[in-house]
Amino acid sequence: MANHQSSPAGFVQDGQGQAIGMPAGEPLRHAHAIGRARILFPFADRPRSVGGSHISAGALIENIDRDRFEPTVLLLNEPGALTEFFAEKGVRTKRMPGGLVNTGSVPGMIGAIARAARYLSNERFDFVHTNEGAMHAMWGIAARLTGTRQIWHHRGNPGAKGVSWLAPVTAAKVLTVSRYAAPSPGVYSAAGRVTVAHSPFDLSLADMDRDECRADALAELDVPYDTKLIGYFGHFSERKRPVLFIETLAELKKANPGQRILGLMFGEEHDRGMLARMTAAIERHGLQDSIRLMGFRKPATPWMAACDATLVTAVEEPFGRTLIEAMLLGTPVVAAASGGNLEAIEDGSTGLLATADDPAALADAMSRMLGDHELAWAISDTARKDALARFGVETHVRTVQAVYDALLHTGRAA
Repeated sequence: MANHQSSPAGFVQDGQGQAIGMPAGEPLRHAHAIGRARILFPFADRPRSVGGSHISAGALIENIDRDRFEPTVLLLNEPGALTEFFAEKGVRTKRMPGGLVNTGSVPGMIGAIARAARYLSNERFDFVHTNEGAMHAMWGIAARLTGTRQIWHHRGNPGAKGVSWLAPVTAAKVLTVSRYAAPSPGVYSAAGRVTVAHSPFDLSLADMDRDECRADALAELDVPYDTKLIGYFGHFSERKRPVLFIETLAELKKANPGQRILGLMFGEEHDRGMLARMTAAIERHGLQDSIRLMGFRKPATPWMAACDATLVTAVEEPFGRTLIEAMLLGTPVVAAASGGNLEAIEDGSTGLLATADDPAALADAMSRMLGDHELAWAISDTARKDALARFGVETHVRTVQAVYDALLHTGRAA
């Protein structure tokens, strides 16, 4: 590994004239020729629950090879859900010196970048591995100023502004959760620096006792044994299409008038007004006795295991966790043919795909799944085996570490 060297002249300065790093484009060479590569994982702490990006990043940090890599988790803002999350994992964290970091305004972002650059210059990391929103921009620019290599872990849509306009300048490497999420090639694009690293999952989910979970669920719900339970798992946002789930349940009940069907919707409102829209749709279709809003449950996986099927209505989802967790649990999936769903599911083999935003098509696919026991069993068995082979933590960590190694040894990603 290379060594950090500082230059007495030419430092970029912040608004107070303080040096915050090396000139843009001038690489730093790291001081530990022998030892572990140092990797910074910065996160903005949050007051409420953690997201899928944090769960995936946490699995990587927890399982990284500490004989070769030294991860540092840096939390910004006041202690919150991420402080608790990493503490539960036994992962030690540091907190950004100086209190709150404001990235909500241009002056706030400039100040945050200056502080981040000073931190990188002082601590001298080999990589800064960013995983979310403003952290990509703040630490990516700081990394560019200090010559630290940024790993931009992209979990959003391919056309997102950050990965389209900033990553080509700041990122040494872009990791994406699916091929769908990768930016399009072009004259100005980071597409040539992309490696797909599917999100990691806890493979022990495959050992969960579905019969026990179902018995517990039926007892709490107080419904007959032959009730078909259809699950929705995810926050209530436009992209997740919770209203479409309700419309699909209406179509499903029309097509199966003699079948007891109960839709279970797990999650919290993400987009303002969405819960009101959902409630109105339930009333409009007369589904007050056929859909229950279950709220946020932790863990949700026992409920997912209890369901006869999971319905994934989300569109342009880069790579949904719900879908893979259901596969591991042996709960058959019907999903919109959109985004990363097309990479996760082979239609007719590991799940059923149906036209996105089409409640009749989704209901028809669900009717097939519920009405054909042999099909549902074959799909759930094949899906579990496929998920076990492709989506484990070990596979994810090995992929990411190969990217680190390539950058350390050649200066270029594999």
